[in-house]
Amino acid sequence: MKSSQLKAPSLTVGIEEEYQIIDPVTRELQNGIEKIMKSDLLLLSDVKPELHQCQVEVGTRVCNTIQEARDELVKLRRAIIEVAATHGLAIAAAGTHPISNWQLQHVTPLERYLGVKEELQDLADRLLIFGTHVHIGIEDPEFRIDCLNAARYVLPHILCLSTSSPFWAGRNTGLHSYRSIVFKNFPRSGVPRVFSSNADYLDLVDTLVRTKSIPDASKLWWDIRPHYKYPTLEFRNCDVCTRVDEAICVAAILQAVVAKMWRLRRDNLAFRVYRSELIEENKWRAVRWGLTGKLIDFGKKQELPAPVLIKELIEWFLGDVMDELGTRKEIEYAYRIMEEGSSADRQLATFKRTGDLKSVVDQIIAETAEGVMTPANGAT
Repeated sequence: MKSSQLKAPSLTVGIEEEYQIIDPVTRELQNGIEKIMKSDLLLLSDVKPELHQCQVEVGTRVCNTIQEARDELVKLRRAIIEVAATHGLAIAAAGTHPISNWQLQHVTPLERYLGVKEELQDLADRLLIFGTHVHIGIEDPEFRIDCLNAARYVLPHILCLSTSSPFWAGRNTGLHSYRSIVFKNFPRSGVPRVFSSNADYLDLVDTLVRTKSIPDASKLWWDIRPHYKYPTLEFRNCDVCTRVDEAICVAAILQAVVAKMWRLRRDNLAFRVYRSELIEENKWRAVRWGLTGKLIDFGKKQELPAPVLIKELIEWFLGDVMDELGTRKEIEYAYRIMEEGSSADRQLATFKRTGDLKSVVDQIIAETAEGVMTPANGAT
C-alpha cells in the first residue's frame, strides 16, 4: 500500500505495569490482591488482579502525550501504594522478587487465571514475573504490521534500559533480566517473525483459532504484537521499571520509534527489517549483561557497547522526531539510566555492598515511590 493511502498514526500512549505486593516486615511476597481490590480508597477502574494473588496490575487511560501518561502513571502508583499501606503492605516494581519462591504462591481464583493454570500447568505457577507493557496508537492495520516488523530491532535496546530482575528465589542468577528467561518458557512468546502483510498475520491467528490452539489473539504472548482488541502496537518485552521516570523514558522512546517509522514510510523510505535470529541474539545479550554488555550492530556486523548503540538510536534515529513530540526531556532520561545503571545494576550493587537481599527489597520499594509520593509520605 502506498504511503499516501495510509493515515498517520495517532501515537497515543497507554502504559500497563505489574507490581509486587510485599509484607514490609518479612520482605516476602504477600497474597494481598483481595484486600487491595476491595478497598474503599481505591476508586480507580484501571486496577486489576494478575495471575498470582501477590500481584496487582495498573493501566493508564489512553493518553495523547507522554506528559499525560506520566501524570496517569504517577496517580496510579500513588493510589496503589497508599491503599496497600492501609493494609500493612508495600508495593514494589521489579521484574522478579529477590527472595520469594514461586512454588509458595497462589494463583488468583478467577476464571481467566484458572484457565491459564489448567492449560500451562507448572509454567503458570512459575510465571511469578512483573513487566511493563507500552501501547502506541496505530490505527491503520497495514502500517501496524510494517511497524512491528521494523520496530523489533529496538527491543533489546529497550530491554537493556529496563532490566530489573537479576535475582530469583533468593539467588543471584548472573543475568540482568531473569524475567525474560522465565517468560521464554511460555508458548508463542519471544520475538515474532516478519509478516508480509496484515492478511498474513490474520491468517496465522485464524489458523491457531480454528485448530483450538488459542481462543483469540490475546494468547499470542510475543515481545511485540498488534493488540487483539485495540488499534495499538503493544511492546511487551520490558521488565517492569522500578522508577516511574524509567517507565516514562521507555514509553517516550517507543512512541518516538513509531513516529520515526511513520515518517520514513510517509517519505517512501524504509527501515531495514532484520531476521528474528539476529534480534534474539541481541535480546540474549540484553538479558545476560544489560547495559554492561555489548549489542550487535547488524549493519556493520560488529559488537559495540550497549550504551553506544542506545545513544546512536536516540541521537541519530530519533533526534528529529522527539522535538516534534516534545519528549526530548523524557527520552534523554536514558542517559541517566546509562550513567547510574538500570534497576538490575543498582540491585546488584546493593547486594554486593550489603550481602543482604532484604536490603535489595527495601531499595526496590523506595525507588518505586520515587517521584510518586511526597516526602511527607516517606518517599525519598
